[in-house]
Amino acid sequence: MSKKRKEKFEVIEGETIDACLDRMKAAGYFPVRRTEEPIFAERMENGKVHYVPVGRKIVFEAKLIE
Repeated sequence: MSKKRKEKFEVIEGETIDACLDRMKAAGYFPVRRTEEPIFAERMENGKVHYVPVGRKIVFEAKLIE
């Protein structure tokens, strides 16, 4: 069974970006693109809902090393 040509790797909570890149390399992939998405939480203030950023999700798109 062959590996997929493209794969996505997410930086897990508590993991550094370098550790994620090392994990990617060990799996036989190299990074092509990095995307970041903000993570929001709902907070009630004076009866109104406010969305407050509480973190971010980093995802690398990777290609198979051939």
